[in-house]
Amino acid sequence: LLCLSVNVIILVLLAVAFLIIVQRNLLSLSDFLHTEKPDEGVILPFESELSPDLHSARTGEEIPVLITAAEDRLGAVVAAMNSVYKNSKANVVFTIVTLNDTVDHLKAWLSNTRLNNAKYKIVIFKPELLSGKISKDPQNLEAAKPLTFARFYLPVYIPEAEKAIYLDDDVIVQGDIQELYETSLKPGHAAAFSDDCDSASAKGIVRGAGNQNNYIGFLDFKKEAIKKLGMRANTCSFNPGVFIANLTEWKNQNITRQLEHWMDLNAREDLYSKTLAESITTPPLLIVFYKHHSSIDPMWHVRHLGAGNRYSSQFVKAAKLLHWNGHYKPWGRGSSFTDVWDKWFIPDPTGKFHPLRRHTGER
Repeated sequence: LLCLSVNVIILVLLAVAFLIIVQRNLLSLSDFLHTEKPDEGVILPFESELSPDLHSARTGEEIPVLITAAEDRLGAVVAAMNSVYKNSKANVVFTIVTLNDTVDHLKAWLSNTRLNNAKYKIVIFKPELLSGKISKDPQNLEAAKPLTFARFYLPVYIPEAEKAIYLDDDVIVQGDIQELYETSLKPGHAAAFSDDCDSASAKGIVRGAGNQNNYIGFLDFKKEAIKKLGMRANTCSFNPGVFIANLTEWKNQNITRQLEHWMDLNAREDLYSKTLAESITTPPLLIVFYKHHSSIDPMWHVRHLGAGNRYSSQFVKAAKLLHWNGHYKPWGRGSSFTDVWDKWFIPDPTGKFHPLRRHTGER
């Protein structure tokens, strides 16, 4: 009987020890899941908070919209957000990716203007994430703008969502963003883009621009790594300044890792074209999504407004989304249709940002 009692006590002690070990392991796992994972490039949210307006009247399915906010272009971000928010009654939640030294300015602008009712989350991009992944070419201005790569990490910033929209900051949305969000993606597709050869944006391509709407304008087809892919050089490219992502497919297909692979390889082997297009964010997207992406309605991405005026006023008015990609921006000099952009711009309450205009004193 005594022997049986001892055995029972030993079994109880072993069970208790086992439960303690399991609990500690679970706690360790929980800590691990809530800390940064350098190999996956996790970027933690700034204070992990939504905007002060937690009791917004807008309900229903959330529509996640990611946009980046560079200090010298904050006016663009505010105008883009304002156009999205005012043209829709949907429950839009903005994720604004920025750098640490821009946060205070951004918060002041959003909280002291009519955008204080919008829902938003601010997250900090860590430039060290790109170490070794981009070449240090002083001629390439895009390399000096780390925020342009934020779109590669969509599931990191919006981990709970199954679907999200990415917008460049130099856009104005004139339609209801919910319509864009409801774009159907084909089974197995992780994203939908607008092709550069579509009838709407083809009108905006300035003569002499060469093959900026074909893959050969972005990639060096003489390089072995590109040859091995078997892609056709005359394939129509797409513009990644506006797209919808199926984040479930994005994660299942390891899209972020694939993009980083081509960034790494380009840093070593210089795979991108230098003759026509100078983008270093578009080429890896073109490779990863080659003939494996869905399409956006062309009127939801009318672009080239920053490359010269090629559209009629009636056409611009009818467009659902306008994109001033190109050299001339609507907050600067020489751009077309600045009046459309001005309609949505909200003056900076801190007085730091002012749109530049053609004539002295015009703002």
